[in-house]
Amino acid sequence: MNPMMNQVSLSPASVRAGGRTAAVRFATGTASLGAVLVARSDAGICAILLGDEPEALVQELRERFADAEVAGGDAATRDLLARVLRFIEAPRGDLDLPLDAGGTDFQQRVWQALRGIPAGETAGYAEIARRIGAPKAVRAVAQACGANPIAVAIPCHRVVRSDGALSGYRWGVARKRALLDNERKRALLEKEAQA
Repeated sequence: MNPMMNQVSLSPASVRAGGRTAAVRFATGTASLGAVLVARSDAGICAILLGDEPEALVQELRERFADAEVAGGDAATRDLLARVLRFIEAPRGDLDLPLDAGGTDFQQRVWQALRGIPAGETAGYAEIARRIGAPKAVRAVAQACGANPIAVAIPCHRVVRSDGALSGYRWGVARKRALLDNERKRALLEKEAQA
């Protein structure tokens, strides 16, 4: 498991329990994709949500961590939000941040595999299933992508159908397309700069 992805304060049981006893801090901002919410526990980022309205994202966060102490406005979380917003607009490499994703062991394996897809590239659901040693679990891989609470840092937008077509995305196919287009443009610029 990647040391940057852990479950210290928001274990799967804690997430299922609504984050009881956990403290979750959040900040919201706006990117070209719309509203962005970044939330963190003491162990790392526990949510990056995308949407149309910041208020709806805050409501989604409060529902996800119903029993947690959820509050906004601290400087550390605003700094994380700024890093995420910069990455969305100008992706370089990977968004290497400490993560506190929770999830089942299977979801953790899928999300770790997603973090191995370079920016500007894509992989199919079947390919991810093979990478994690579960080649028949294509549907479960798709479900794990849909359950991903951390957009962009766990790049489920880089997973496409076997024919290369875009399929569903928790935060909308238009956002998925925009993220991929932005990453591909950036990767092309970097290759040209190295040539």
